[in-house]
Amino acid sequence: MSGHSKWHNIQGRKNAQDSKRGKIFQKISRELYMAVKAGGPDPDSNANLRLIMDKAKAANMPKDNIKRAVDKGSGSGAENYEEVTYEGYAPGGVPVLVHALTDNKNRTAAAVRSAFTHHGGALAATGAVSYMFDRKGYIVITREGLDTDEDTMLMDVLDAGGDDLQASDDAFEIYTDDKQLAQVRDALQAAGYTLDTAELTMIPSNLTDVPDDKVEKFQHMIDELEDNDDVSEVFEAAKFPDED
Repeated sequence: MSGHSKWHNIQGRKNAQDSKRGKIFQKISRELYMAVKAGGPDPDSNANLRLIMDKAKAANMPKDNIKRAVDKGSGSGAENYEEVTYEGYAPGGVPVLVHALTDNKNRTAAAVRSAFTHHGGALAATGAVSYMFDRKGYIVITREGLDTDEDTMLMDVLDAGGDDLQASDDAFEIYTDDKQLAQVRDALQAAGYTLDTAELTMIPSNLTDVPDDKVEKFQHMIDELEDNDDVSEVFEAAKFPDED
């Protein structure tokens, strides 16, 4: 791995996200809807749906909300969402991928473009940025109360089918082939580990330095994108000055 720690980014935004729980539920509902559309409503045969249902439960999303989203994806609702990916560069030339679920592509495109341009970034052509990211399974096991050293964890991760391990003082970050995430997750849980996170993500192959004078603009741009109801995920390849 490149050494890019998603964990610190996640922790840094966690409190802010907790205050936006309604929007989180809305975004997860759309993800559930799309997963059912793509692979059916049975989580036993739809691994992606099972992962998103676990994500919903981890966010304390009510069961009724989960059921409603699955029912809509099965054809019980009138909504028709599309998956759209936007590629661009944040201030400082940092590559950014934006995944959205929308029922109005014109509205979403205008909002995403505005978020980039008025913070000093710019959208790019399809393919300009996406090749810089790899789709991976991503699992986090926090180290608090865990009596397992790095060597033992690495062996358990490899035995479970994982590809790589990144350790910090706070957590073990585990990376898998995107198609093996559910298998690795289940194997680690069966081995007795409690997982903080298990999701599909995009990992940058290289990081781009964010200049000191661009950090605030960069963060405001990412916040605006993540606050957009249509945006489901934002991935960036940023290296901040304090990460050296």
